[in-house]
Amino acid sequence: MDLGFSPCGMVFRSLFIPRGNSSPSIFRRNAQTAVTNSTPTIDLIFPRRWQAEVLPSRPIILPRRHFVYPRQAEEVERGALEVLVRPAEEQPFLATCALGFRDPVVPTGLWSTPNPEEICAVSGGYAYLIDTTAPERFTMIPYRPVLEIRPVLDAGLLLFVGHHSILAWGAEGEAWQSEKLSDEGVTMTSIDGGVLRGLGWNLRTDKDTPFALALKTGTPIPFACS
Repeated sequence: MDLGFSPCGMVFRSLFIPRGNSSPSIFRRNAQTAVTNSTPTIDLIFPRRWQAEVLPSRPIILPRRHFVYPRQAEEVERGALEVLVRPAEEQPFLATCALGFRDPVVPTGLWSTPNPEEICAVSGGYAYLIDTTAPERFTMIPYRPVLEIRPVLDAGLLLFVGHHSILAWGAEGEAWQSEKLSDEGVTMTSIDGGVLRGLGWNLRTDKDTPFALALKTGTPIPFACS
């Protein structure tokens, strides 16, 4: 199957969903679609200079180039995501990606990025950005887990949403990371006119609080949500 994903992992975890009268917005929304989210997401909106093929299992004979993400992972082969990547001008390589969480509320899939040489592989909320021209170079997004991924083609950004903030990835790498937007769960509601708007959950008030960020820099825009 070309450009698809299968479950992978080294350490299997479960998400903690806060209890109370009202759950954070990200969990309320995702809980409704958890059953249908088992199919990996494939989003190739950005131009790319690579192809990728998911293998049903690890090959008996490994290709000459084989990379494990993250490098320090132990027993990663247990159910790992095995992706055969074919760069435009380099030899193919096998990417073995460790799983973050099994919960269907977190994303798994493949995204192209603002850099046509990079591939973004996400496995159970663990996001790996891999340089297909030099696969030993990669970045693991610090959110554990990433809860949502949103490409913004016009802005040349790939947005990663975590429990508390948003990170934007551009053609040259990390473009910005927002301040804390929520105590538990961030929801993006719109992107328009260079402004990203959303909601963050306030633990003290147990309510969603609106926020607005400049899409180019990630800096807060006061009163833009009033």
